[in-house]
Amino acid sequence: MACLSPAQLQKFQEDGFLVLEGFLSADECAAMQQRIAEIVAEMDVPLHCRTEFSTQEEEQLQAQGSTDYFLSSGDKIRFFFEKGVFDKKGNFLVPPEKAINKIGHALHAHDPVFKRVTHSPKMQALARSLGLQMPVVVQSMYIFKQPHFGGEVSSHQDASFLYTEPLGRVLGLWMALEDATLENGCLWFIPGSHTGGVARRMVRDPAGSVPGTSFLGSEPARDNSLFVPTPVRRGALVLIHGEVVHKSELNLSDRSRQAYTLHLMEASGTIWSPENWLQPTAELPFPALYT
Repeated sequence: MACLSPAQLQKFQEDGFLVLEGFLSADECAAMQQRIAEIVAEMDVPLHCRTEFSTQEEEQLQAQGSTDYFLSSGDKIRFFFEKGVFDKKGNFLVPPEKAINKIGHALHAHDPVFKRVTHSPKMQALARSLGLQMPVVVQSMYIFKQPHFGGEVSSHQDASFLYTEPLGRVLGLWMALEDATLENGCLWFIPGSHTGGVARRMVRDPAGSVPGTSFLGSEPARDNSLFVPTPVRRGALVLIHGEVVHKSELNLSDRSRQAYTLHLMEASGTIWSPENWLQPTAELPFPALYT
């Protein structure tokens, strides 16, 4: 089972991240990739992406549609696209499967393939070896990192978006479904950057406002030389402490860098901030990881 050794636990506590090579089998990776291909083939492109807008008022409505689509995606399977993949009339400029940035935020709850991986015995064993008492799944994403224009993700802390009181209760599990290399946009971390709290927070604005969220505080300028690249092979799992600073660069290679990622919260003795953009719903309370 995927139990961590004392040395691995110590390394995670010191660095704020930990690479577990070979966590997923090739079959598990392939099953998720295949399932995503099916989901994309059946996808209904959201209306706000398809809308031709010319007046300012139409533009505002489009922005509102986009905002609402994102803010209500916490308990659904929804599609988010790279910039510049639609023409003015809302038609694809590139094949649809090459246009998607990510799918979020509840594959773990609604799709049997992803649900199985999320609650697999080794995932539960991993959480137990980290000492999690009542872990719940707060969100999941399938990230495509498309060849040639897969967008960069600037340096951030996950807890800025998934804030809890106390801090230190959110954990990211990032699974490589393809090799992640320096060329195709692997993760970069600042080791030990998870102990100084959170620099900024994204909070949900009053209903009906655009863009629907705003930031409190700001991301400090970070010394680029502090970042350590973390290339991994297909099947690796990277544990990410909620406050460790990390980023990924543009994918300028001709290979995608697909990953399945989910976030857990230790629910025991923790308050999920009511100001977070993502909120549990009556239809989908945050599901317990342990089955």
